[in-house]
Amino acid sequence: QAQAGWLQHDFGHLSVFSKSRWNHWVHKFVIGHLKGAPASWWNHLHFQHHAKPNCFRKDPDVNMHPLFFALGKTLSVELGMQKKKFMPYNHQHKYFFIIGPPALVPLYFQWYIFYFAVQRKQWVDLAWMLSFYIRFFLTYLPFLGVKGTLGLHLLVRFIESNWFVWVTQMNHIPMHIDYDKNVDWFSTQLQATCNVHQSLFNDWFSGHLNFQIEHHLFPTMPRHNYWK
Repeated sequence: QAQAGWLQHDFGHLSVFSKSRWNHWVHKFVIGHLKGAPASWWNHLHFQHHAKPNCFRKDPDVNMHPLFFALGKTLSVELGMQKKKFMPYNHQHKYFFIIGPPALVPLYFQWYIFYFAVQRKQWVDLAWMLSFYIRFFLTYLPFLGVKGTLGLHLLVRFIESNWFVWVTQMNHIPMHIDYDKNVDWFSTQLQATCNVHQSLFNDWFSGHLNFQIEHHLFPTMPRHNYWK
C-alpha cells in the first residue's frame, strides 16, 4: 500500500506516460482500485500543497492546529500568545509520533475520503474506491472472517500511515512554515523542502521523495531522474 501510494503520486504528477490522459486513467486505477481512495481528493489537496508548500491556511498538509499540533516557530508562538490551550503544545515533540503517524490514515483519511467523494459527487472515483473494498473483502473473508478481515485492513492502514508520515514529515516539516509571504515561486519551493540522504533503501522507502527539492522544482520529472 505504501509503494502504491508513491506510484499513484507519479501518475498524479503526469510523470510516467508522455500523454496526460494516460496518466489520469492509470492514476484513477492505482489510487482507486489498488488503494481505495479518490483521485479527485488527492489532486485537490496535493496541487494546493505544491502551489504554496508550508504556507499556513493555503497548504492543507500543515493545517494541523489548534487541535493537535502547532507547526512552525512563528505559528506556535502565535498560538501560545492567544492562549489556545487545546493541547499541551510544549510537549508536542513527545506525543507527535504517538498520535500523528499512527492515526492519520486509519482514523482521519479513512472516513474523510468517502465524505469528500460523496459531497463533491465524484461518483466515478467512488466506484473505483468501492472496487477496492469489494476485492479486499472477497479475497480475505473466506480465510479470516469479518473481524479478521477488518483487523487486517486496520493493521495495513496503521503501518502505511506511519510509513507515509515519516517520509512526508522529514522532507518538509524541518523547513520554514508560516503564513504566505508572497515570495517568488522558486524561493517558496526551496524554503519548504529538504532532501534526505540518497541510498538504495532511502530511494525505495520514500519513493524517491528523499529528493524533495528536485521534486518540487520539477514536479513532472520521472522520479528516477531526480538524482541527476
